[in-house]
This record gives sequence, C-alpha cells and structure tokens, in this order.
Amino acid sequence: MAHISFPFKKTNKTLFQKPASILTDDSVYWRKLGSPVLVKEFGAIDYLNFSPVDPYYFAATCSARIQVYDPITKTVVKNISKFHEAAYGAAFRADGRLIVAGSEEAAVKLFDLQSKNVLRVFTGHTGPVHRTFFSKDQVKVVSFSDDKSVCLWDIATEEKIASFSEHNDYVRAGAPSPVSPEIILSGGYDHVVKLYDCRSNETIMTVNHGSPVESTLFLPSGGLFISAGGTEIKVWDIFNGGKLLANISQHHKTVTTLLLASNNSRLLSASLDRHVKIYDISTFKVVHNIDFPNAVLSMAVSEHDDVLAAGMIDGVISIRKREQPNRRSGEKKGLFKFAPDLMPTKGVNATVDMFVSDSKTKTEPECDKFLKKMQFGKALQSVLKTYTATKYPEKTIAVTQELLRRKVLHVAMFDLDEKRIGALLRFFVKNLGETRFTRTIIDAANVFIDVYEKQVQFFSESNLWLYKSLQKELKDEIEVCKTVSELEGAISLLLAGAQISSNLPTEIDTFTPSTKALKEIVIDVE
Repeated sequence: MAHISFPFKKTNKTLFQKPASILTDDSVYWRKLGSPVLVKEFGAIDYLNFSPVDPYYFAATCSARIQVYDPITKTVVKNISKFHEAAYGAAFRADGRLIVAGSEEAAVKLFDLQSKNVLRVFTGHTGPVHRTFFSKDQVKVVSFSDDKSVCLWDIATEEKIASFSEHNDYVRAGAPSPVSPEIILSGGYDHVVKLYDCRSNETIMTVNHGSPVESTLFLPSGGLFISAGGTEIKVWDIFNGGKLLANISQHHKTVTTLLLASNNSRLLSASLDRHVKIYDISTFKVVHNIDFPNAVLSMAVSEHDDVLAAGMIDGVISIRKREQPNRRSGEKKGLFKFAPDLMPTKGVNATVDMFVSDSKTKTEPECDKFLKKMQFGKALQSVLKTYTATKYPEKTIAVTQELLRRKVLHVAMFDLDEKRIGALLRFFVKNLGETRFTRTIIDAANVFIDVYEKQVQFFSESNLWLYKSLQKELKDEIEVCKTVSELEGAISLLLAGAQISSNLPTEIDTFTPSTKALKEIVIDVE
C-alpha cells in the first residue's frame, strides 16, 4: 500500500490574529487607518458629524450635550451643554462656524461654534427632534421629528417656511438634496421614504422600504437616494419614478447609519451587529469590513478619509486616524484611483524576465517537529528552555494553546522532570500578569493542578516555593480585579454626577482578567 503524507500545519505563534483574507487595494487603503483610540462619554452616541473645513473637528451628540472633538489630540475642544434634556443629531454648516441640533425638548437650536452661544431656537414641533441638517443654500434648516412631521426653517427670520405631516410614525431619518435647497428626503418608522418639494408644499414621491427607516442618503447627482432600515439597504431612482435599483443585505442586525467616503466612490454602513461595511458605489459589493467592540449607532468620516469615528451604544467613541494621511488621486476628474504608495504592484516589474527566489531553506521549529511526531512532552520541554521562555514567551504560549486545543496538555506535563516543573512554574508566575497570556496561563495552571495535586508535597524546596508564589500571585490578581471593579463603580458615580461640569473623555480599559476563573484555581490550590 502506498504511503500518503500530508503537510504538517505549523504552530501558530501569532496571537489573536484573524484568519487571513484576500488582500485588495481597498483593504490596504482602509487598514492604513491606525489602531482605534477609545473615549468614553456619558450616554449612547446618537450622532457624529465632521466639520467640512480644516481642522476637521467632529461633533458627538450624546446625553444632554454636544462634544466637539479634535481628531488629532482626541480631546474635547468645545462642550455645548445648553440643553435641558437629551440632544440629538448635531450637524455642522458648510463653513464649520455653526452647528444645528435637535432635542428631546421638541426644539431645534442653532449654535455659534466659537462662542457656544445659542443664536436661534426654532419652536413648533410637538415631539422630540432627532435629526437636523442645513439646506443646500446654507440659509435654511431642515428638521425631522417624532411628531411625524418634517419642517423647513428660515435662519434669518426664525420662521417655519414649510411643514409636511405625511408620515404615520416617528420620523428619525432624512437628508437635504445636494442639488436643490427646496428638495427634502425623509424616512419614517412607518417603513416609508418620502420626497418633498418645498416650493409647492407637495409630496412628489413615496417608496416603501419594508422596515423602519434609520438612515437616508442622497447620492451627489441628486437623482438617486439610499435608505437603510432593518438589515437592508436599498437604492432608489428618482427620475425613474422611484424604481428600486439595488437591495443590499450584508448585515444581520439593524443598519443604523449610511455615509459616503473616498470622493463619493464608497458607501459605508454601520450596524448593531458591530460591523462597518464599505461598498464600491458602482457595484454595491462589499470591498472591506471593520469590526467594533459593540453595537455601532453612529459613524462619520473626515475629508480624504483621514479619520473614521464610530459611536457605540455603550457611550464609547472609536477614533481611527491615519498617521500619514494619504490622498486618492483623480478627485478633480471624478475618477477613483489610489495614491502611488497604495497602488497594486501587478505589472510594475513587467519588463523583468524572471525573479530569482531566495534559495535559503527555512528550518522547521523544534517544537513543530515534536508535535508532528506526537511527542507532546518534548514539545512542551523545548519551549520551556530559559532562552525561549524568557525572550520569546509567545512561543511557549502558542505551544501551550496548541496542547490545550488537542486536549493533551496533561500528557505533556506528566512527562516533566523536577527541573522542567520548576521552569513551567517560573513561567506561570512571571507571565500571569501579562494581559495577552493571562487566559492561557489560567487554563494551563488548572491542568497543572489536576496533574500534580497529590505530588506537591514531594516537590523540591525551590519548586514548592514557586508553587506557593503562584498561589500568592493568583490571590493578588483576584484582589486587583476586586479593586478595579470597585474603582470602576466609584468612577461611574462621579462621572454621572458631573455630566455638565466635566468635559474630559475617559479612556476605556479594554480587558479585565476573569475573577471567577482565578478564584477557581485558588480554591483548587488550597
């Protein structure tokens, strides 16, 4: 019988890395956004909006105030708190000098950004106003309210120019036309999207989205608009009688926000499923996906895609910024191309006849050789050597994870001599506090206790000391977790009591070791 050999899969030493995906121009471009910086606010982030002018501040509407952030320093530069109840949907004017916002008070307020003074208060709605925008000509304001109405206000006279009450439920989405100051789009919780002409005070188009509408968006030409609600995004043609052109369903929970980026060549959608998806506007196919730690309620992107901000349901704002801003060329011509450093390499070396690959043979790691031969004890011993465990602890953790996955770590530990037991205990004690390794060390320590529980009394003096040190480290870790929990509760109370006076964001602690798991080990040890 012929012997069939299969290639051996190497131990994955890269911790917490996601499975590799196909590398495209878009994935390269959007991954240029740096690691997220998280700031904490005092309530769910209702709406985010970037100023269209330099320095591209962004406004975050949350709780009873508007926080204006500097995306470079990630700090609050303006705090507008002149609301008695919750504020909603703050948006900048095209010159970046004024901000308009709705509120739970059924009023629409216009602010001067520099002085933070209230310039206008538009009253007339009878329900909370969740979305507000400036019209195309920048001299009027559009508002969308829970009283089922849509209103157009004149900034100069503070009077209502037009009002539409065609919806049968809350109106929490809308958009002004990018080509006409008289055309308004609205989306309601009655599943309907309506298009209005303020010159004749008439509804000129009605389409049924099929779900409560959370966000609407005009494409730059003004002839197409997009609606989002439920798990679907739909594209409609105005000039063709409201014909449905595309139905996109890439999210598995409610889509909350739509926006355009990359010189209007990319569509971004955020959802409660914790994902932001990026589509090619010409094909409406997903070209990239960004994950977030919690449900995304709002999202905004700055000019040239230099900063992406996402607001989450737990009050956290995730800010991703390019360290070295890149520009997509071809913007003046309306083309969509990548900057030179982002261009695909295909065809660059077309004149070269042949590439000579590096002939240097890569040596297989010793631990992988032992794993291939099912010699689990030797595999563990190979990564407990002083040099490896000290300088490359991630290799030791990777092999430990692989043995745990195969459910043979107890077999590997059973083969350890007194010296290797000491090396393993020393590794546990040294790296228990390392956030990346804590979970794996906790699981491995559980296995160690199961294997050597009855033999502890026969350990050498040094190993017995290390064993007791591990027990002490675990108890100290529990106390740290308790202290952190108490401190977190105290800080939450202080922040809740200082909503108006405080204007400093709070950084988020992204990881706390499992107190329950640590307690289980200490109980076993004792």
